[in-house]
Amino acid sequence: MANIIEIVDFTAPELALFDRLTEVQLRNRSDPGKGIFIAESFKVIELALKSGCKPLAFLMERKRIAGQAHDIIENYENIPVYTGDRELLAKLTGYKLTRGILCAMTRPKLPAAESLIPSAQRIAILDGITDSTNVGAIFRSAAALNIDAVLITPSCCDPLCRRSVRVSMGTVFQLPWSHMGNDISVLKKWGFKTAALALNNNSVSIEDESLAGEKRLALIFGSEGYGLPATTIAACDYTVKIPMAHQVDSLNVAAASAVAFWQLRIRT
Repeated sequence: MANIIEIVDFTAPELALFDRLTEVQLRNRSDPGKGIFIAESFKVIELALKSGCKPLAFLMERKRIAGQAHDIIENYENIPVYTGDRELLAKLTGYKLTRGILCAMTRPKLPAAESLIPSAQRIAILDGITDSTNVGAIFRSAAALNIDAVLITPSCCDPLCRRSVRVSMGTVFQLPWSHMGNDISVLKKWGFKTAALALNNNSVSIEDESLAGEKRLALIFGSEGYGLPATTIAACDYTVKIPMAHQVDSLNVAAASAVAFWQLRIRT
């Protein structure tokens, strides 16, 4: 039987996972192996569970217990399920729950970046993208458009922050990804060409035939405000732009990534 606990005291320490700990505190940088993330919505939680993430606690609307959440929580009968009505939970978390459910989970152990690169043909590198919505949307496009792996530089937003996980629709648990340093030249020893998505006088069109013909290509995306560092652009084999009409200067980085993933996909 599920361990159902009605919320009567917002200050209860066991609820800190859902309302008082920051993303940084949940991530636990001093010991990533003990880190936690919050998954939101049934689909996302199911994908996280299938990928091997371990649940620590659920928070859900009361009506969900006998509904969509029934099968999930019955499989984890020792995991606490904190519950109340929608308005009470919104007061606790500060926002209305998507699909009425959250789950605090242990962070998955990520593979080493070096283990993802040798078998890949298309890689996305996210450098300094701090908007969690953009990171989540890029992961969703990368998974849908058959990118083999995503690598994250140290200055990039955490793909497992709550909003990123939700916007990705759980694809952060389906697509291989890992952290890397700032030196993109390491990709060259595996035969990768690197392409910086950036606007400058040396940019070639994304429709350039030589780009799509590259057997192994890493696409590098930067923040919207500052773009990619000049040193990163200079180190790349290509600087790539998406031609714009109506004097629009650029696309949102998430939209640009989807265009790039489609245009530069491996064609069989």
